Amino acid sequence: MSHPRLALVVGAHGGIGHEACLALSRHGWRVRALVRHPPAAPADTRVEWQIGDALRLPDVLRAAEGVELIVHAVNPPGYRSWDKVVLPMLDHSIAAARANHARIMLPGTIYNFGADAFPLLDERSPQHPPTRKGEIRAEMERRLRAAGEEGVRSLVLRCGDFFGPRAGNNWFAQGVLQAGRPVQGIRYPGDYAIGHSWAYLPDVAEAMARLLEHEDALADIETFHFGGYWLDGHAMLAAIRRASGNPRARAGRFPWWLAQLATPFHETLRELCRMRYLWREPIRLDDGKLRALLGDALYTPLDEAVRAALQGAGCLPTPLSRSACAGT
Repeated sequence: MSHPRLALVVGAHGGIGHEACLALSRHGWRVRALVRHPPAAPADTRVEWQIGDALRLPDVLRAAEGVELIVHAVNPPGYRSWDKVVLPMLDHSIAAARANHARIMLPGTIYNFGADAFPLLDERSPQHPPTRKGEIRAEMERRLRAAGEEGVRSLVLRCGDFFGPRAGNNWFAQGVLQAGRPVQGIRYPGDYAIGHSWAYLPDVAEAMARLLEHEDALADIETFHFGGYWLDGHAMLAAIRRASGNPRARAGRFPWWLAQLATPFHETLRELCRMRYLWREPIRLDDGKLRALLGDALYTPLDEAVRAALQGAGCLPTPLSRSACAGT
């Protein structure tokens, strides 16, 4: 009798880590979560919570014993200390994957691309990031490729800006909207006429889990692009108006000038301003390779996704129950 495969999710309290727990459980995986603070009353009993720190190699090695997959979904909140902790945490996941002959799954971003790769990004687009955060993202993928030469398998799923049913450190909940308040308008970060890529977190996690069901078709070092929704500001505003039930929600603009004034004192705003270039040009991810393997049924209807995100941000009443595997 075969036993369910075991996966370790590093960063299970985050948006994509949380959704990865749910998606992997739905697809028959046993899930172990490495967190510094486990939930007092876990909502999902299928998840095995293990206390530890992704910055401590012994903690990661202990949590990874016997796993076939490591989902590396851990990120410092608010862009803090990226240059000090991001790469060491990935190195620990690589070491744990090597010790267990496991595959690493990394949710990727568009930060590791510069203007020379825009507007359409495919898996082979050049990576010449103009920011330090983008350089770190590119280095993460370089280290995965280097580890692949030593037999460590990896899978990168690159996405646009995340949003989802849990409020988090993302543009949708913290920039476009005012979390915790009814929708009266939006603060769009770019030109309303320019398209931008958005990735609904439950869809990202589902695609990750489905990709892992095609292990025989995957290369040892593999990358896919997740197209998600390609929307200009007018289309995003229209979706928010429909989902919120407020057809008069205002078309405002994000106050970049105010964020710029605060950059000497606020690390998160300082990093946001450095990434502003991503809102100045149309950026779209080519998901042809992903569709060729998984088919076209990849994305939740836009209005449904936006409504769930508004609920998660506290802008709409939240359903009384929601299965989850995250805590405080």
